[in-house]
Amino acid sequence: MSFLTFRKTLVIAAIAIVFVVVLIVPVIQRGPVSGEIQALAAVEVRSYQGEALSSILAFHENSIAGPQHINESDYRLTVTGLTGSTKVSTYRDILDNHPHYSKVVTLHCVEGWDATILWEGVLVRDIIQEAGIDPRADTVVFTAHDSYTTSFPLSYLMDNDILMAHRMNNVTLPAERGYPFELVAEDKWGYKWIKWIEKIELTDNPNYRGYWELRGYSNSGNLTGSFYGI
Repeated sequence: MSFLTFRKTLVIAAIAIVFVVVLIVPVIQRGPVSGEIQALAAVEVRSYQGEALSSILAFHENSIAGPQHINESDYRLTVTGLTGSTKVSTYRDILDNHPHYSKVVTLHCVEGWDATILWEGVLVRDIIQEAGIDPRADTVVFTAHDSYTTSFPLSYLMDNDILMAHRMNNVTLPAERGYPFELVAEDKWGYKWIKWIEKIELTDNPNYRGYWELRGYSNSGNLTGSFYGI
């Protein structure tokens, strides 16, 4: 190989290296910082442990005032009434300071439809116990952002793994489904599944009637009985 041929070969190789660097370096620069986790949008799951799940869109809009839109920074949950103290928590307080649990539960609406969903959230009894329970308390009243209310015996919430859910099918609750929290009132008719929960009040009034209960719906809301009546 002559000197001129060798020099020409070196020049071509140098140009090729510069071309590769120009193409690759921007890609490297756009990549994540080493050790940094890049969050991707959650994807809805439609099956769990072999069980088919309903779509998060498989719900009819039947709230009393339409979907409520709540900003995370503005949200506060108040636990009050017959408690050791009134406890006010932010969205992050609730999620960061309590264990998370998940389970598949089917919601049955009195309108005749149902939806089977993988719910994730915190246990209501953990939230209640954090505020302290007065021995006189026997009933728990939930109030939503739209002023909807419903109630349960304290024993139902303490003796069962009842979730206050913030996710469904692996995605954050949409506003239509009750963001930031919906009660997963398993074994109860859908009107007991209160959305947009803002207040939990412990009382000694087992005769308390919520929004639909005042309109003739069963106060217990048990799936084993009629939704209308006692």
